[in-house]
Amino acid sequence: MTTRIDTRFEKLKAEGRPALVTYFMGGDPDYDTSLKIMQALPRAGSDVIELGMPFSDPMADGPAIQMAGQRALKGGQTLKKTLALARDFRAGDNETPIVLMGYYNPIYVYGVDRFLVDALEAGIDGLIVVDLPPEMDEELCLPALKAGINFIRLATPTTDDKRLPRVLSNTSGFVYYVSMTGITGSAIADTSKVNLAVDRIKSHTSLPVCVGFGVKTAEQARAIGQSADGVVVGTAIVNQIANTLDGKGAATTDTVESVVTMVRGLATGVRAARLASAK
Repeated sequence: MTTRIDTRFEKLKAEGRPALVTYFMGGDPDYDTSLKIMQALPRAGSDVIELGMPFSDPMADGPAIQMAGQRALKGGQTLKKTLALARDFRAGDNETPIVLMGYYNPIYVYGVDRFLVDALEAGIDGLIVVDLPPEMDEELCLPALKAGINFIRLATPTTDDKRLPRVLSNTSGFVYYVSMTGITGSAIADTSKVNLAVDRIKSHTSLPVCVGFGVKTAEQARAIGQSADGVVVGTAIVNQIANTLDGKGAATTDTVESVVTMVRGLATGVRAARLASAK
C-alpha cells in the first residue's frame, strides 16, 4: 500500500530535506478553532499533521497536552468529532498526511472495525497509539495495515537492539523516535545522542525516522533535522494555543495566527537543517 505519508516522505527525500511534523489536540480549545489551526498548518510549513485524540487518562502526556485534552473534552470533543475534523480538513486539502495520535481506549469503545472504516473515509493516513505494544498487534495494528492505514510505532532511548526489531515489525509510514524517557514536553535531548540513536534505528529499517519530544525552537528543529527524516513538534504548539486563550479558556483573535507564526519559524529551521550539515 502507498499512503499520503509514503508519498510525502518520498517527495521530501527528493528535495533533500526533513519533514516538519506538527501535533495539536483535536477540539482544543473548540472545534471551529482547531479546524482553522489544522487548515493553517500546511500553509505555515507543516509537512505532516498529527491530530490528537483527546482522552481522559493520557498517561504518557505532560501537563500541557493533558490540559489541552481536558479543554477539548470539556468542549464536547469526541472521537467521532475528531474524525469529522479530519473530514472537514480534507475538503480543502487532499495531500497533507494526517496521523491520528492517542490511546487505544477511545478506539476500542468506538469499535475497531467501525473506526477503521470511518477513519479511511475521513482521510486518515496513519495511527500512533501509544499504549499498544507489538505484542498486541492483533488488536489494531494488523487490521489497520490490512485496511490501508499506516501504523507508526514509537522507539525510545531504552529500546535496545534486541527489542528494536520487534518494535519495528509491522511498523509502516515512519518510525517515531521519542528522544528521551519521560512525559511529553520535557527538556530537549542531547543532539549528539539523538543523531547516534537515529543512525542505530536506520541500521534496522529503511523507514523514515522522525524525532520528537522537547523540540521548541527553530534552532532545535534545525539541529535535529540534520540527521532525522522528520522533526516532530507538539507541546510547544499546544502551549502556544494555551497562551493565547482568554480567562475562560476560549480562543482569541491571536490564537490561530500565533500558531502560524511559530510553525513558520520551525519550518525555517527544518528547511535549513541539511544546508547547515552540508557546510
